[in-house]
Amino acid sequence: MATITASRRSTNALEGPSLFQRLFTDRRASLLWLPIRIWLGWQWIEAAQHKISDPAWTQTGVALKGYWTNAVSIPETGRAPIAFDWYRSFIQSMLDAGTYTWFAKLVVYGELLVGIALIIGAFVGIAALFGAVMNWNYMMAGSASTNPMLFVVALALIVAWKVAGYIGVDFAVFNYRQILAKVRGEQEAPATAD
Repeated sequence: MATITASRRSTNALEGPSLFQRLFTDRRASLLWLPIRIWLGWQWIEAAQHKISDPAWTQTGVALKGYWTNAVSIPETGRAPIAFDWYRSFIQSMLDAGTYTWFAKLVVYGELLVGIALIIGAFVGIAALFGAVMNWNYMMAGSASTNPMLFVVALALIVAWKVAGYIGVDFAVFNYRQILAKVRGEQEAPATAD
């Protein structure tokens, strides 16, 4: 009796980098990250737009003072906007010190700079980190709104920092040596061709 043995070749479609890995490491994924990055950047610019022209944000800081005052308040019934006592104490100490006068400007121009950096693709991971920190603080102060979604998108951009800014300023920043060498080589080549 003859025995027939067949060898099985692996036809595993998941050999090599997984889809998840390619999303965060393959430069071609930058096409996917580009609209996400621009969308998030635009959200930050829109958030800053109405504040920039408002003197309560850019001159006196009264708008931020009102926001913080509301956040630290403990209502007689229901839940307080801030769930954690340590964070309420932190915000209260900022109120007591009067830091809202300069911190409001930091919020406004921080939102604007994060938005611009994300749109032009400059230091995407760092910009997304600053945006995520702002979203986290808004959520801690009791403002859910769109902050959870923006926070998750910012976290994804932080993880994808290597490719998320590939179509943008980050390409030039991370490849400046090759770009300079290419520019120098092209400028020197015509001079030696005579």
